[in-house]
Amino acid sequence: MKKFIILYLLFTASVFAQFGSPKILPLEKEFDFGDIIEGETAIHEFVIFNDGGDTLKISKVKASCGCTAANPTKTELAPDDSTSIKVEFDTKRRKGAQRKFVYVFSNDPETPQLRLTFKANVIGGDDLGVIEKPNIKLSKYNHNFGNVKEGEILELRVDISNIGTSELEISRVKSSCGCTAALMSSKNLSPNEKSELKIEFDTKNLSGQIARTITLFSNDPKHPARVLTLIANIEEG
Repeated sequence: MKKFIILYLLFTASVFAQFGSPKILPLEKEFDFGDIIEGETAIHEFVIFNDGGDTLKISKVKASCGCTAANPTKTELAPDDSTSIKVEFDTKRRKGAQRKFVYVFSNDPETPQLRLTFKANVIGGDDLGVIEKPNIKLSKYNHNFGNVKEGEILELRVDISNIGTSELEISRVKSSCGCTAALMSSKNLSPNEKSELKIEFDTKNLSGQIARTITLFSNDPKHPARVLTLIANIEEG
């Protein structure tokens, strides 16, 4: 009986320790750019979530040769919060199948080093005519509301444009801030067409410096997950 109790306590402690730890979770571990014309710079943003019960701290981001990875938009993530890491791959003087890696170091006890992968097939400009692709663009990628009173409903409108050469399809809008985000018009945008994203952020029961994200998922091959970061300093009402 004593042995059973000891094992039960050890198991319970292990479960609670795991629940209370930070846990790094990528939206995707691998991304394929598909065909890219030699000379283009391929850009992608990997979205990282904290799926644990404690603050996730990202200490370093390292890319394999031939590409660069910017520091994340935020290095400390509260539970359920997210950030993005922008990766650029210069295809100049490259051809054929390419495979590169990005390493994210954090305080996740189970995955202290997360490896992200992206692939591309680099082709010469003469091998393929103009590649038709959608290209999503936001009028802003971050917004600071400044000092606001707790309980206020913060509103923001962001323009979404398709600056590509084929139809853009926005499949989903995900919020990490408990706010609502709704497209005011069609989620399918023809080239050069524009839509508007209306955001309402309820600050009830929140306090201090808050940073949250809204992610738009689309069929843009370079930017399938575009992230909008919202910042506010919430004071007592």
